Amino acid sequence: MGVAVFNPVQFLGRYPEFTAAYNANPTLFPSLFSEAGLYLNNTDCSIVQNIGLRTVLLQMLTAHIAFLGGVLTADGQPRPVGRVSAANEGAVGASFDYTPATPGSGPWFAQSQYGSAFWQATTNLRGARYFPQPTQVEGFVGTPSGTPWLRR
Repeated sequence: MGVAVFNPVQFLGRYPEFTAAYNANPTLFPSLFSEAGLYLNNTDCSIVQNIGLRTVLLQMLTAHIAFLGGVLTADGQPRPVGRVSAANEGAVGASFDYTPATPGSGPWFAQSQYGSAFWQATTNLRGARYFPQPTQVEGFVGTPSGTPWLRR
């Protein structure tokens, strides 16, 4: 199996808006990619076994984490999030209604286009998985080894 590895050429090809930030601090993005592994397991035990798909999802998370960290803003500060509840024109001010989201929750991912894309791309991974218990077929003699056939 293996693990997904951060590839800057692939990442910047997909998210060119991060090029200037990457060039300014190239060591930041591999660490953000590692941090993305907190939200999507990047080991052989990951629910996403296809490494190519896992890489794409981890890149979405990397972009999301970078965005939340203010990487795309001119001053390096995070952008405000939430609904604008008040705005002033004179002294230029704005207030936002926002209850901080728990990292890893739907509202946390919804704070950026990258997180929203990840959330939508992984809907099939959230939820219960049902594995029915095999049942024995009644009245069947069995296999040559003496164990009965099982069916699902």
